[in-house]
Amino acid sequence: MAPTEPNILDVSEALLQRLTPGDLDTTLQSITNAAVEVITGVHYSSITIRHTDGTLDSYALTDKILQPLDEKQFELQEGPCYEGVTEGPYAVCSDLLSDERYPNYGPFAAEAGIRSQAGIRLFENNRSIGGLNIYSGDVGAFEDMDTVSRLFTHQAAVALAYSMQIKTLNEALQTRSRIGQGVGIVMERYKIPEAQAFAFLTRLSQHRNVKLRRIADELIAAVSQS
Repeated sequence: MAPTEPNILDVSEALLQRLTPGDLDTTLQSITNAAVEVITGVHYSSITIRHTDGTLDSYALTDKILQPLDEKQFELQEGPCYEGVTEGPYAVCSDLLSDERYPNYGPFAAEAGIRSQAGIRLFENNRSIGGLNIYSGDVGAFEDMDTVSRLFTHQAAVALAYSMQIKTLNEALQTRSRIGQGVGIVMERYKIPEAQAFAFLTRLSQHRNVKLRRIADELIAAVSQS
């Protein structure tokens, strides 16, 4: 049965309470925890991220049972978890044991007690692709969850985007701080003003074709060892 309007409103309210953006690791864990708590029929959840080099990793697993399941899908290149970050944005299977798409993974999952599964795209950018994986021990658990899954992934993507912005901002501030320390070291060592010290580091960065942050890190490390 498709979710009714009151159910959707209940889900919306529950998500607003649970998906409070924070740092990236906390947000990922809140998303998988909320999937188990909010979406009917979900017993376990994880998030898979496909990196630019094609490697796959799982994060924020709600139960240790998922580690071999996710890894098996990566190894076989088969299963909703794998499809959700490599093919379409939505892969659902209502009976893993009888689904012809997963002849190798299906029996493996069923032996672990998992009978239904879905992989839902959460985000995609030039650095990575992320997908939410939901698992159930019941056959047919995710047959009628389109509206709820769309609402969930929208809310989760908003929280995730915010946490990524915070992560990027924190990284930028940390980089700025390290470069500032590097400039200070050059100023002190060569008794030159700040602008000249910064220009010196910039030229060194261009000459070596490495980022300015790396030059600063090397200077800081050299001073700490002296």
